[in-house]
Amino acid sequence: MRDRRELAGAWSSFQSHGFAPPAAELAELISHYWWARWDLRGQPDYIQLMVPRPNVQLTFSTTGPPMVRGVARGRVTRVLSGRAAVVGVAFRPGVFRRYLNAPVDTITDRALPAEAAFTGLPPLDLTSLTTQAEPAPPVDALNHYLLTTRPEPDPPGDEAAARVGEIAGSPDLRRVDQLTARWAVSERHLQRLFAEHVGVSPKWVLRRFRLHEVTERMAARTPIDWATLAADLGYADQAHLTRDFTNMFGEPPTSYAARY
Repeated sequence: MRDRRELAGAWSSFQSHGFAPPAAELAELISHYWWARWDLRGQPDYIQLMVPRPNVQLTFSTTGPPMVRGVARGRVTRVLSGRAAVVGVAFRPGVFRRYLNAPVDTITDRALPAEAAFTGLPPLDLTSLTTQAEPAPPVDALNHYLLTTRPEPDPPGDEAAARVGEIAGSPDLRRVDQLTARWAVSERHLQRLFAEHVGVSPKWVLRRFRLHEVTERMAARTPIDWATLAADLGYADQAHLTRDFTNMFGEPPTSYAARY
């Protein structure tokens, strides 16, 4: 049976989260900072759904060492227990190659100690996330560290970041052949560029951002005509949309909607 705490946002009774922008000087490298805290003392563990995004993450937790997490191609679950907190740095898709000094697809679907990519990583004080009524993420400390570890420029990475940004902002882009035609490049070039700098294929990125539009429609809490939405997103029919959504998020759209 499904955990009742998954449904209708009941998870918010023991968990909170938020986001913060990086310093302006880091905007070309960092998408955003995020934080989450939970208090499950006296309650069973909770299985947290993590939906995939094309961002490499650097995470700091009260329960373990700093970690670098590559792009996950499918949904990931984490077991939450006790009282804890985590802070994350979401890098812009395309830029982490300059930190990693290796193709980003080598860490896709993987997590590794942050020291593998960052040397001398200082600890972060996450006390405020577990003690304050209104928790504050350590934004100043994150900005300071990342400003002192700025990598050298990487023009191919900048190209990859720009390509992902254009996909995100262009709902009319639905197929890889549209990308190659718009940018006058070969499919092989795009495949290699995305593997090296993003960690996932152009097709995966296209599908992820188009399916993000589905979750945005859900969040608006307005009735959805699924057949019309499938057509708007370039799917042959509703069944193909449902299959793609389930493959990406691990559950059909109706189950996902019930969670939130």
